[in-house]
Order: sequence, then structure tokens, then C-alpha cells
Amino acid sequence: MDHVFIEGLEIEAVIGIYDWERRIRQPLVFDLEMAFDNRVPAASDAIGDTLDYAAVCERITRFVAQSEFGLVETLAERVAAIVLDEFKVARVRLKLSKPGAIRNARGVGVCIERSR
Repeated sequence: MDHVFIEGLEIEAVIGIYDWERRIRQPLVFDLEMAFDNRVPAASDAIGDTLDYAAVCERITRFVAQSEFGLVETLAERVAAIVLDEFKVARVRLKLSKPGAIRNARGVGVCIERSR
């Protein structure tokens, strides 16, 4: 299976369990790898046959920007479900990083993989 990827999609959201986190927006960084058969779009050279990564980014951005989850685990699950349900992918691997959440660490977060 082929893979389409999105790296470093940065979106600000309300995320966290502490009171101070509930009052601010924090940057989150998403990396996605989506299983998608690229043979059809490669043969047709038609954008309509591809996995439209701009549409994936726009949909995720809209959802995340409006979300207010406590845990990155919950947000990652919801985003993975959107990708699987709304786009024609067989599998999604998603890494969600919360930069600066822990002193002396570039970021913390989760990496999940979900399939149809």
C-alpha cells in the first residue's frame, strides 16, 4: 500500500488538564501517514482521483481549532476517526506533539495507528 503524508501541521487549540491550560491556546503539531492506493491517480493524472491532502489539512485544522479536549490521547483518536471516516484511506498513522509541555523536552505526545 502506498502512503500519503503530512508533516508538521501546526494548529493552535485549547488542550490540557490544568486550569491555566483551559484559558489559553497552545500549538499542537500533527504528522500523518495515510495508506492510499496511488496507482489510479498516477495513471489518470487527475486531482479528483488523489487523496487531497489540502482537504485533509483543512478538515483537521477546522476540527482541532474548535476542540477543547483535556487529553492529547482523546484528540488524536478523534482526528484519526475523521481521517478514516471522511477520506478514502485504509489506515492512518498519526503523531500528535505538544511542544514545550515539559521543560527540557522539544515536545511530548502520542503516536497512534488506526485502520478500517
